[in-house]
Amino acid sequence: MVTDQTKPVDHPAFRAISDPTRRAILDGLRDGPRTSGRIAASFLVSRPAVCKHLKILVNSGLVRVHKRGRERVYELEARPLEKVEGWLEQYRQFWASRLARLKDYLESEQTGADELKGNS
Repeated sequence: MVTDQTKPVDHPAFRAISDPTRRAILDGLRDGPRTSGRIAASFLVSRPAVCKHLKILVNSGLVRVHKRGRERVYELEARPLEKVEGWLEQYRQFWASRLARLKDYLESEQTGADELKGNS
């Protein structure tokens, strides 16, 4: 059985989502497949610049491309984002733990303040 030996942060999806233009392209593709022309029309950068972003997204596996007549149609393939989700989960757990401890501390402080008021 072949397994993915790369560290999650080495996965191409991380590079792909590191750029705001590429994230915006992915956001647009959530609504459904789009042609390269329609995607490029949504941005102020040149069409060749958008095509470079699309190539990175295709190479990362986040976007699939197929030809329909003379047009290239791009479609979101979100599965590689599971690598990102797995990596982020560590930090969600970290912050959930921290926030739970902060809540406990603040509640104990409030209890202590309420007890002091009651003794006055």
